[in-house]
Amino acid sequence: MDDSREFVRSDAAAAALGRAWLADDGWDLLTRLTELDDRLGGHPGDRRAAELVADAFADAGVRNVREEPFELNRWTRGRTELAVTVPERSVERSFEAVALPYSPAYEGDAPLVDVGYGTPAELDAADVAGAVAVTRTATPPDFGRPYHRAEKVGHAAAAGAEAFVFTNHVPGQLPPTGSLRFDAEAAIPGVGVSAETGDWLREYASEGARARLRVDADTEPGTSRNVVGALGPGPEDAGDGDTADGDVVVVAHFDAHDVGEGALDNGCGIATVAGMARILAEMDLDRRVLVAGVSCEELGLIGSEALAASRPLEDVHAVVNVDGAGRYRDLNALVHGSEAVADLATGVADAVGHPVSVQERPHPYSDHWPFLREGIPALQLHSKSPDAEGTWDRGWTHTRADTRDKADRRNLRAHAMLAALFVRAVAATDLPRLDPDDLRRRLEEYGADEGMRAAGIWPGE
Repeated sequence: MDDSREFVRSDAAAAALGRAWLADDGWDLLTRLTELDDRLGGHPGDRRAAELVADAFADAGVRNVREEPFELNRWTRGRTELAVTVPERSVERSFEAVALPYSPAYEGDAPLVDVGYGTPAELDAADVAGAVAVTRTATPPDFGRPYHRAEKVGHAAAAGAEAFVFTNHVPGQLPPTGSLRFDAEAAIPGVGVSAETGDWLREYASEGARARLRVDADTEPGTSRNVVGALGPGPEDAGDGDTADGDVVVVAHFDAHDVGEGALDNGCGIATVAGMARILAEMDLDRRVLVAGVSCEELGLIGSEALAASRPLEDVHAVVNVDGAGRYRDLNALVHGSEAVADLATGVADAVGHPVSVQERPHPYSDHWPFLREGIPALQLHSKSPDAEGTWDRGWTHTRADTRDKADRRNLRAHAMLAALFVRAVAATDLPRLDPDDLRRRLEEYGADEGMRAAGIWPGE
């Protein structure tokens, strides 16, 4: 790659970036997406979202934009009811709850047991066999890595829990949602409740309470689609995979949980990509860039799995995953174990004088994973709320409060500009492949293998 400062301040880059500072195409796409009632994968809002993304890509100058359908297990939310009784005090109360995607239908009554953060040690100590396990959304402070809900429910099911209650750690009467597993019905039902409800449930559990839970839900075959197009040199067809130096795949998901508008997660991300594409369409690129809006990330990376499966991965140079960018001012660059990607990200950030936090630890819970696990270098662009407790604090996302008013069009513009520079640099830089065995060893060092096995996503299993 050229000297970073000269590279990002070339005449072509400066002109395109200057126009981007006044552009509102990202904000317009975010607005249209958040107006949809339901962008959960496989549902009508998801179908309309794909059309909006395709139009935005084509308008930005992406060529040969097309939709690529794929099959999934579509999950449909019905009514959820949660009631608690404390027999010794004749207390009976009902609480608001939302079913978690891929929860099976259920109706039953069982003891209520508080299992803290839901770690294996806490589950063993609590004896949850035949009980409703109450756990928190947050990761234990000393856990050393993100503790995903799919891992928590997997451990709870293995311990014999009858059902799973996920209590938000963020106040505001906001029941959280999130998929229980990837593209398949979970072993046990799961629901989300607010932080305030969680306080009551833990108190009642200490008094020997019982929970009566009903979940109406369906899991059935369905269809969704990705939106794919191309920028830069190479054939018009964005799927032939025959460019000499390999393609850079830029991916962002446009689906969202149906309890809210999905503005931050990931309306801002796909809006950032739309703005980025307009900038890159005006620049010279050293490699072809495949621009992909994918669906069903929230249901278990189903769209990105389909995207990866439809292409010869030996012809993919690198993947840039825009999941979390555009939300807040401070940008995070997750390099997933690649020193070369870390050096590149630092160089671009230094050249433009924009602070970027570079994080090296790999994780599997976003759309880079189907590429990363094969050794393809991955860069994930994320952003951190200044009010968040930690990097992985969800804040408003996965709740009904994930609405457009939380977004800021200035962040969309700035991150579209930064994303364009990162992608251009990735396309201009020779990046060595990662060793999949070494990647697995790194995941094991961080203790992520246990959770991935519980969630059913450990490579080769």
